[in-house]
Amino acid sequence: MSFSSPLWLLALLLLPLLVVAYVWRERQRRRSAAAWANPALVPNLVDRAPGRRRHIPVALLLVALAAMIVGVARPHATLTVRREEATVLLAMDVSRSMGATDVPPTRLQAAKTAATDFANKVPKNFRVGVVAFSTRAQVALPPTTDRTLLHTALASLHTGEGTAIGDAVALAASLGRRQRADGVVPPTSVLLISDGARDGGRRAPLVAARRAKAQHVPVYTILLGTPNGVVQHKLPGGYNETIRVPPSAQTLQAIARTSGGEFFTASNDRRLGDVYDALRSRLGHKRQSREITDGFAGGAALLLLAAGALSALWFRRVP
Repeated sequence: MSFSSPLWLLALLLLPLLVVAYVWRERQRRRSAAAWANPALVPNLVDRAPGRRRHIPVALLLVALAAMIVGVARPHATLTVRREEATVLLAMDVSRSMGATDVPPTRLQAAKTAATDFANKVPKNFRVGVVAFSTRAQVALPPTTDRTLLHTALASLHTGEGTAIGDAVALAASLGRRQRADGVVPPTSVLLISDGARDGGRRAPLVAARRAKAQHVPVYTILLGTPNGVVQHKLPGGYNETIRVPPSAQTLQAIARTSGGEFFTASNDRRLGDVYDALRSRLGHKRQSREITDGFAGGAALLLLAAGALSALWFRRVP
C-alpha cells in the first residue's frame, strides 16, 4: 500500500496520547468516586456495573479516528481488475508434425478447438488475430473483435511443411501494435502453440523474442504433443514412411523466457484447454493501483455509528 499524502500519517502518533488520556481519566474518576462515597456501599446503590463494556465504544471511536487519518493520507492499493481491451495473437504451428494423432483427433485440430474456446471466453472487446506458420509465417486473420471471422480463419488452417517459429513471433508481435484513435496502444500478447523446434524461416527465434520484449509483447508458448507422436509421409511409388515427431521444448522455453512470457506443456486436449483457461484469466485481468480512500472513510463512518449506538444503548449517552 502507498499513500499520496503520507505526512498525514504522523497524526496517528496522537492516538497513543488519547489512550493515555483516557486511562488517566478513568483512574481519576475512580479516585473521585472513592472520595465521595464508601466503595463497599456502591453495590447497594448500583445493581450492575458496566464492567469492560464501557471501553468498547471508546475503542471503536479510536479505531474510527485511525481509519479517518489513513483515509486523509489517500492510500493506494494494487488490485486485480478486469481488463476491458487488449490484443491477442494466436500463432498456430501448421507444420507437418501437427498432423500427428497422439493428441486426438490431431494435434492441429486439438489446437484449433482449444483456440476457438479461448476466443469465445475472452472479453468481447479483445481483438484476436491468427498467424499461421509452417515454411513461412503468414497472417490468417488480422486482429479483430469479430468472432465469426476468427472461427472461419481457425477452421481453414491445414498442415504444411517447415516450422518458421522466429518469423511467426516477429510477425505476431508487430501485428498487434496498432494505436487507437486516442493514441493509446492496447496491451498485446502472443500465444504460440507448436510441437517442435525451428525448421526454416528467415528470423532466428531468440532474435524475434528479444524484439517482442522490446515492443512489450510477451510471448506465451505452449508445447503440444507426446513422445509417441508419429506422422505418415508419402513416398514416390505409393509407399508411406512413418516419422516420429516427439515434441521439442527447448526453443519454446527460450522464446518465452526471453520475451517475458511463460512456457506451458500440453500432452493432451484436456491439458491444452486448462492452459488456455489459465491464460484467458491472466490476460483478462491486470494489476492496477487504485485509491481506496472511500473504503477507509466508509469504515470510519460505520465505526462511529456503532460506537454511538452501543453507547446510547448501554449507557444512555454518546461517547
